[in-house]
Amino acid sequence: MKYMLIMRTTDEGLASFADVDFDTMLETMGRFNDELISAGVLVAAEGFDDASQGVVVDYSSLPPVVTDGPYGETKELFGGFWILDVASQEEAVEWATRVPTVGPGLKTEIRRIASIDEFPQDNPWVQRERVWREATGQL
Repeated sequence: MKYMLIMRTTDEGLASFADVDFDTMLETMGRFNDELISAGVLVAAEGFDDASQGVVVDYSSLPPVVTDGPYGETKELFGGFWILDVASQEEAVEWATRVPTVGPGLKTEIRRIASIDEFPQDNPWVQRERVWREATGQL
């Protein structure tokens, strides 16, 4: 099963890393990522750019409203993610407890990623996606 570990942070959490040397952060995260790779569970991992460079598309109205960052009234932002292929949610939680960036305002959300096999296989859109996934080596 695949699980996404989503790094979330508040302004307080971001502030706690303001003075952390970037090379130190890369080494810390690199060591954790290396553990995931060595264990054979890492599928993907990415960090996000600063939120001020982001854009929000709000579908509350038509046409949707596009707003440039930084976001107003945001309690938490996503900072990056890992996708793990593990046997259970418990194993995903075990890996999440090892994430090296810890402190007030920092969290990791764990969400299972639904497999294409869980969708109706007679649906033409699911069939098209399956063909694409097979062609790109994802299945």
